Amino acid sequence: MMPDLGKYADTVLSAYAASLFLLVALVVLSILRGRKVRAEMEKVEKRMSRNG
Repeated sequence: MMPDLGKYADTVLSAYAASLFLLVALVVLSILRGRKVRAEMEKVEKRMSRNG
């Protein structure tokens, strides 16, 4: 199923691996950032509801 890449196999496969790694890293960082922002928003909302 994998095409014959000849002498460029290492270069192409390493580019695929780097791209996949970067995509996964972006997803993970986005999820972590979203959790942090959500927690900060909840703190602000609690503070505002106490102050009325």
